[in-house]
Amino acid sequence: MKATLYRYLFREISVPFLLGMTTFTSVLLMGRLLKLADMVVAKGVPFSDVLWMVVYLLPYFCLVTIPMAVLLAVLLAFGRLSADSEVTAMKACGISLYGLLPPVIAFALFAYIATTLVTLYGIPWGNTSFRRLVTSIAEERGAKALKEQVFIDDFPGLMLYLNRYSPQDQRITGILIQDDRNPAEPSTIFASSGVIFSDPATREIRLLLYNGGIHRPVGKTGYRLVEFQEYDLKINIPQATQEVLKNEMDMSLSELYANINSPRLDRKLRTDMELEVQRRFSLPFACFVFALIAIPLGIQNQRSGKGAGFSLSIGVLIVYYVILTAFKAMGERGMVTPLVAMWSPNLLFVAFGIYLFHQTAEERRLYLFTALAEAGRRIRHAFTTGRTP
Repeated sequence: MKATLYRYLFREISVPFLLGMTTFTSVLLMGRLLKLADMVVAKGVPFSDVLWMVVYLLPYFCLVTIPMAVLLAVLLAFGRLSADSEVTAMKACGISLYGLLPPVIAFALFAYIATTLVTLYGIPWGNTSFRRLVTSIAEERGAKALKEQVFIDDFPGLMLYLNRYSPQDQRITGILIQDDRNPAEPSTIFASSGVIFSDPATREIRLLLYNGGIHRPVGKTGYRLVEFQEYDLKINIPQATQEVLKNEMDMSLSELYANINSPRLDRKLRTDMELEVQRRFSLPFACFVFALIAIPLGIQNQRSGKGAGFSLSIGVLIVYYVILTAFKAMGERGMVTPLVAMWSPNLLFVAFGIYLFHQTAEERRLYLFTALAEAGRRIRHAFTTGRTP
């Protein structure tokens, strides 16, 4: 009988878990969609490359969305069971609230394993691959960014306008360049023609300009004109394409430990890496923490519906991540050790979850839901009678 019950509970949790994963991942992805869409429409980046960027971002999102989805799934599942009096029927059959824990803990264990794999292997792979892809795209677009009769601002400190551009022989005519790379000496360059050379080895684009002039202001009222028959202008590919050193989120666990044990590492960097190591184990453990809290909250929230359950889960998540952020800030400042900084939110929520679970097992109504029910009753009364509650 218990095996059947456990399978039933497992299925009840699985459906809202998938719904939560889809919803939370979509919400997080929405913040990146405008920027990704701009890369396709305005920058001409292939749609396939943008799809790969989304794939590389998914592990980072999953680190957050899996524990969030566990909380939502367990809360909605037990809210539905309680609303349909199935929890009461289970108690009548001699199954206490503690007897309902095994399938929930088993589900949280699967989520914990998935989140741990994501944080240990998925995130370093995704972040590194994302950086490499962005670098590759920017390098390929270095020379391709040149278009005729369009103001080009893809190069830091430079604005280019080319009246005619021939990609076949790399010749350009009717050239206007505003060079603000040195703010103390801005200059405007005109040239009748020129040739483009791209050097992938040095990551430079060279413009060999012919028959033109360089206009520079001198002081507040002065002006200088330098005419040339031939002028060589070098343009560095944007800084975003340069090889970026790995930060702690891009490193594997072995790389983090190797850097932490290095005597040459700066103290602040060592602290950041120690915090990252603890974070990679503490955030997956939040699956157990959220599952423990969600059971009593779902049962106590029985009559409020799925909308209220979703809002309640968001509220719990906000409180958890605010506390996590606060402790992380204390860890970065050296006020507490990285171990304490990353694990304190879990310990606080475990203690809170045990209290909620015990109160619910003893069939004691939580003050929060009593207050919400009373507020709802007063509001309904006000709408019905037209009086102030």
